[in-house]
Amino acid sequence: MKSDPIALRGGFFRAACLAALALLLTLTGASAERRVALVLGNAQYQHAAALANPVRDAQAMAERLKKLDFEVVSGFDETKLQTQATIAQFAKQVRGADIALFFYAGHGLQVSGKNYLLPVDAALEDETSLDFEAVSVDFVLRQMSRETSIRLVFLDACRDNPLAEALAKTAGVNSASSGLAEIPIENGGAGTLVAFAASPNQLAYDGSGEHSPFTAALLQHIGESNVSITEAMNRVTSDVFKATAGKQRPWINVSLTTEVVLHKVDLNAPLIVGEASTPQAESGSEARNTGAAANQGDDQLALDVLRQKIPKLASDAPILFDHPIDFGDAAIDGKSIAELIKGKPLFSPVEGLDKSVWEGKHCDGCHEWNEARLCDQAKNFAANDVSVLRLQHPLGTRFKVALAKWAQGGCK
Repeated sequence: MKSDPIALRGGFFRAACLAALALLLTLTGASAERRVALVLGNAQYQHAAALANPVRDAQAMAERLKKLDFEVVSGFDETKLQTQATIAQFAKQVRGADIALFFYAGHGLQVSGKNYLLPVDAALEDETSLDFEAVSVDFVLRQMSRETSIRLVFLDACRDNPLAEALAKTAGVNSASSGLAEIPIENGGAGTLVAFAASPNQLAYDGSGEHSPFTAALLQHIGESNVSITEAMNRVTSDVFKATAGKQRPWINVSLTTEVVLHKVDLNAPLIVGEASTPQAESGSEARNTGAAANQGDDQLALDVLRQKIPKLASDAPILFDHPIDFGDAAIDGKSIAELIKGKPLFSPVEGLDKSVWEGKHCDGCHEWNEARLCDQAKNFAANDVSVLRLQHPLGTRFKVALAKWAQGGCK
């Protein structure tokens, strides 16, 4: 008996939709966790020279955290009063969260071992100014510690700070300095991770690129598929140390009692599973037909939501094999596909693979890539767009997005 090709295609599509829905549940399974983040960035200081990157750093981090299912409370270039209002909003939302996160980029200083963050209107004419013009890091930590399980803190606030120098000179506060002091970790919940852009008492670079070295590395590694936050920070430290020729080494103090993975993906789940189901007899009840239509609508919705998670390239220009590409990823921007397949992976192509196996090796040595084989792989991404989310690529997901677009253009 001949099969109805239309019915078979419909059955295959439904199997694909169900598999995509399963993948969607895997990708967003962490949404059962309640995650709340406070993101602050200050650059346009009224009593000191403006900084280039902190607001861009904070805005990019806010967007990254939203994609990782965080409720984000953010403030950029805020005064002391505005900062207090933003922290108050965060304090209300964060209570009872599974993960509480704080990211700050801008000027900071330490006085007598206490760390302070500086709003854009801080003048610091004397030591009393600290209480009225600065924000104590301890104060923020108290807000994020109320009934929360895991606390993650990232401070890109160790830049050379003229306000700290002015305070030390004019107010006679000899212990005021730009480098931040070590933050002791208190017990409670599942623990805390505190990450500084530089080691205690040391200065960090604002950077000449779009982001500071610390934030650029953090954006690259936070939320990598199936990578724990502690391993992510190891990668951040390595990247910053290399990017600054050994002049800046981030410092991490961690006391977590459980592994924290911000982006969990089931690597064993196939993207498309199951077989086309046997077509229902045409005499099926109207109720069955209505139910099938509803299920198809739900499946399509699941696919649409999944597609929203596919990252966009920074440019709509055609993708050519040997032309530079604006991926929207600082690690690979300005390079062509031809260059990248001969480059080095950004991280292990297989989670848990020993560094001696892959670090420093070239991608074409692992994959035996050439233009023809890569085109075949790219055609798979083009035919099934959500497959770019199946596994994190050693060159990043945007590389796979670019491959799909390259295939759609005929692999030229």
